[in-house]
Amino acid sequence: MKNIALVLSGGGARGIAHIGVIEELEKLGYTIHSITGTSMGALVGGVYAAGNLKGFKQWLLNLDKVEIFKLIDFTLINKGFVKGDRVFNELKEFIPDINIEDLKISFSAIATDITNKQEMVFTEGNLLHAIRASISIPSIFTPVLNGNAILVDGGIINNIPINHAKRIANDILIAVNVNANIPPAKIITSTKENTEKHIMHQSLLQSFNQKLHKLLPSEKKNSLGYFDIMNSSFEMMRDQLVKLNLEINPPDILIETSRSICSIYDFYKAHELIEKGHQATAIRLKNYENSTPTLTKNE
Repeated sequence: MKNIALVLSGGGARGIAHIGVIEELEKLGYTIHSITGTSMGALVGGVYAAGNLKGFKQWLLNLDKVEIFKLIDFTLINKGFVKGDRVFNELKEFIPDINIEDLKISFSAIATDITNKQEMVFTEGNLLHAIRASISIPSIFTPVLNGNAILVDGGIINNIPINHAKRIANDILIAVNVNANIPPAKIITSTKENTEKHIMHQSLLQSFNQKLHKLLPSEKKNSLGYFDIMNSSFEMMRDQLVKLNLEINPPDILIETSRSICSIYDFYKAHELIEKGHQATAIRLKNYENSTPTLTKNE
């Protein structure tokens, strides 16, 4: 039996690759006994732990790209631009009203408590509430109130929460980083339909940015946009923390997909991202098994 303690990073749309990782692990005969996730990793991991990954995958693959923007509910309050109510109403179809401790797979979701300046690790309580807190990207999604705590995205301080993975004897610790600074694998050629949808997506994204510019101070014509500056700054900080965390808590296997595949908002690339997860996992596990002959002998 090849038991896996799986740790899934955040990364916005890049985290859709986690679906391919999980599917490939199952295909190769691995059993996931625990999942620890941050942000998009918490979402994919939580949906899997609830037994609804297949339906969630199909929803992502079939989601019309224009509909993505219809799920965005703007708010003018200063805690975040998007309330997230619409998208989470959709996600309720895949995230049941269940407590984490009642899941068949051990699950933990990481959020950041900015009131008390510490991590918050959800290992019990309502699953949807935990996931909602874990993916609350500051200045994008409105934060989650939890008693006296204000909770935002767990990736702020722990984007690969290896230190919170639940282990059992003789298991294999696998961490997945979907933000790796590595060259991307060969890009899957888009169909004419996907190309047209991509153009529509970019047009809507431009409209989205124009709305934000009305809410924010004006910028010079050639300066970086608000999201460009915020994302670049956040990614630099996150990368350094991830590097340190991996040095302190090295996993048995590290699976990586390139950050260059897409931006954190490119949810229209679900098919490509899932395939990248499959490819990266197959290659990394093959190398691991070839270098660990006792693994196959003792299954």
